[in-house]
Amino acid sequence: MTAKIDMGFDGAGRAVEIDLEELLATRLLVQGNSGSGKSHLLRRLLEGSAGLVQQVVIDPEGDFVSLADAFNHIAVDAAHYSLIEIERLAARAREHRASVVLNLEGLEADDQLRCAAAFLATLFEAPREQWFPILVVVDEAQLFAPAAAGEVGEEARRASLGAMTNLMCRGRKRGLAGVIATQRLAKLAKNVAAEASNFLMGRTFLDIDMARAADLLGMERKQADQIRDLTRGEFLALGPAISRRPISVRIGSVATSARNVSPKLMPLPTADADGLRERLFTVDAQETLALTMPVPPVPPMASLMQSAVTAPAPLAVPDMPELDEAEQAAVRRAVLAEMALEDARVPLPQLYQDYQVRCRMRGVAANETLDGFRRQFAIARAGLDPDEDWDDVLALGETLPEDMLAPFLGVARAARAEEECPDNEALAVLYQTASPSRARRMLEFIEEKGLIVVRVDLTGKRSISFPHFGWTTLPAIPEQPKPHVARRSSGRR
Repeated sequence: MTAKIDMGFDGAGRAVEIDLEELLATRLLVQGNSGSGKSHLLRRLLEGSAGLVQQVVIDPEGDFVSLADAFNHIAVDAAHYSLIEIERLAARAREHRASVVLNLEGLEADDQLRCAAAFLATLFEAPREQWFPILVVVDEAQLFAPAAAGEVGEEARRASLGAMTNLMCRGRKRGLAGVIATQRLAKLAKNVAAEASNFLMGRTFLDIDMARAADLLGMERKQADQIRDLTRGEFLALGPAISRRPISVRIGSVATSARNVSPKLMPLPTADADGLRERLFTVDAQETLALTMPVPPVPPMASLMQSAVTAPAPLAVPDMPELDEAEQAAVRRAVLAEMALEDARVPLPQLYQDYQVRCRMRGVAANETLDGFRRQFAIARAGLDPDEDWDDVLALGETLPEDMLAPFLGVARAARAEEECPDNEALAVLYQTASPSRARRMLEFIEEKGLIVVRVDLTGKRSISFPHFGWTTLPAIPEQPKPHVARRSSGRR
C-alpha cells in the first residue's frame, strides 16, 4: 500500500508529500529553534497519517493530547501511573495497536526520562507476532537522547539514551519508525540523529547547529546561512520519503491545536494612570477585614517554654480494620493470582515492590521476603493449589535458576494430576519468553540436572517424568501445528 501525506507546498506552489511507507523504513529528524514550527509540523504529519498507521507520541509538554479529541488516540497522563503500570500500558498498546499520546508534563526531568525509557523499551521488546508498524514521534528529543551528561541522574539518562538508540538504530525490523524533533542538533546524541534518512530543517541561528544541519542536508558550509533566513513554518526537506534534493517546504494548516499556544499581542486595559493607580492601591473589603482583625498579644517567654514542655499529644491515626491471619493469607493469594495473569516480563524486584503496594492498598502487610515472594509468585503462575503440599517439589526446584521455577512447577502440577504434558508455547509463557525453542532448551537443562526425564515416543508425543516422586504426564505433541501457507505460483510453465 502506498500512502502520501500532504505536508504543504514548496516555493513554486507545488504540493510536497511524504511517502508514509518509505518513512516507516527510513525514519525522520526534525530540527528548529523554539518558535520555528516543529510542533506544528509534527501535528500535520500525525493528523495526515492518523487513519493509516498506529502512532505513539512521547510528549514532554502535553502539546499533543488534543489529538485524542479529534482522532482515536488514548491520552495517558504518566504522572498518575507507576513505571510498572506504564510498561503494561505500552505492552497492551502494542498488542491492541492503539495510538497513544504519553503526556509527561506533570513529571520531573528524571522521571520523564525513566517513563519514556520504560515505554519505548516495552514497545521494542514486544513478541515478534506484534511487530506491526508504529510511527513513534518523540518531541524535544534532545531531552531523551542528550549528547552529554547534564543535570539529570546518570541512571535515568543511560536508560533513556539506550531506549532512543534502540528506537532509531534497531527499531525498523520491529516495525518502529522513529520521528524525532529537537531544538538543538548539537545537544542531540549523534548516534541517534545519524540513523535518520529524512530531514526537515527549520530556522536556527547558532553556527554549530547550522553547520550540522547543512552537513545532513548535503549543503556546503557557505550555503548554511539560508537556514538562518527561514521563516516560521518553513523547512528545508531532504530524504527518500520526501525529495532526493533539498527543497523548501511551507507546512500547511492543521485541524487540532496545542493547549500551549504562542503568546499573542493583546491590547492593554483602557484606563488612565489615575484609574490604574486606584485599582492597584485601593484596599477591598476582604483586605480591610484582615487588617482590622485584632492581633493576639504575644505571650511571655516563660509561658512559651512551659507550653513547649507540655505540648498536646498529636492526634492518633485510626487503626486499619484488623483481619485475622486466614483472611490476610486469602488477600495475599488473591493479589498473587491477579499478578500471575498479567505480563510478568519485568525484573523480580519491581514485581516484589508492586506486590507490596497492592497488599497495602488492601490493608494487608506483605510479610514475605523477596525469596519467599519468588516462591509464592512461581506457585501462582504455575497454577498450583496452595492448600496442597508442594514442599518437596519446591525444595527440588531450589537448585534451578529463579526464572525456571515457574515452568518446573507447571510441569510438576501436570504430572501429579496425570494431565497432558504442557507444550512448548505454554512453557514459554511460564518461562517469560516468546520463544518456544528457549522453552525446549530449558527442559534440556532441567533434565541434565537430573530432576526430570523427557521421553518422546514414535508418534512424536512427549511425556515428562519426575523420578523423585513417581509422577509422569500424559504424552502430548510438544509443538503446536503451524498453519500451512501455500507457496505463490511463479507463473512459469
